[in-house]
Amino acid sequence: MTDLEPSALSIPDSDALHRRGLMFILSSPSGAGKTTVARMLLAQDSRLHMSVSATTRAPRAGEVNGRDYIFVDQSEFDRMAEDGQFLEWAHVFGHSYGTPKAEVKAGLKEGKDYLFDIDWQGTQQLHQKMQADVVRVFLLPPSIDELRRRLTARNTDSPDVIAARMDRAKAEISHWDAYDYVIVNDDIEICYAKVAQILAAERMRRTRQTGLIGFVREMTAPEA
Repeated sequence: MTDLEPSALSIPDSDALHRRGLMFILSSPSGAGKTTVARMLLAQDSRLHMSVSATTRAPRAGEVNGRDYIFVDQSEFDRMAEDGQFLEWAHVFGHSYGTPKAEVKAGLKEGKDYLFDIDWQGTQQLHQKMQADVVRVFLLPPSIDELRRRLTARNTDSPDVIAARMDRAKAEISHWDAYDYVIVNDDIEICYAKVAQILAAERMRRTRQTGLIGFVREMTAPEA
């Protein structure tokens, strides 16, 4: 364990003030660690909710409709997109993915925080629509060679698929400057601790403390 203990970063919110929720985006090229960091965040922080995307790909073993993804066919997905039901959507590796907006918008008003594991295109769409509600974090691998080694070590993809993922990774990395925070993931525990610190700080932004105005007015009101 590093000096940055994950448990020490789980700081509870005060119930005294209402806070608007946030949309916490983690992006990285495949193999750079965003899925691992996302799982660590969700395991340590009960106030963080994974955004459930709609997708046209088939369920994998163990995946549950409505929990892991909302599984739809292409015609239903296209209808949802046409009706404006998505905050963002994209076509990735032969399948469509989209973020339904109704639940997220309602949850933000209630103070819920949502975690998004999406690429730079989805990030750009979310930021354009939701602006101040969005926090963008990009994870970089220590090097391109290390990224290739990690993808190869998975032993799940053919050389052609790995080559395609490497090409896509370089394209994604080129958009690093579109993010609020950029972290090099050369140690997963340190990387997680940094991401958790960012989340904690963003939750305390004055602009998200929607209950502050009334709270301060009451404190500064003339005494009777």
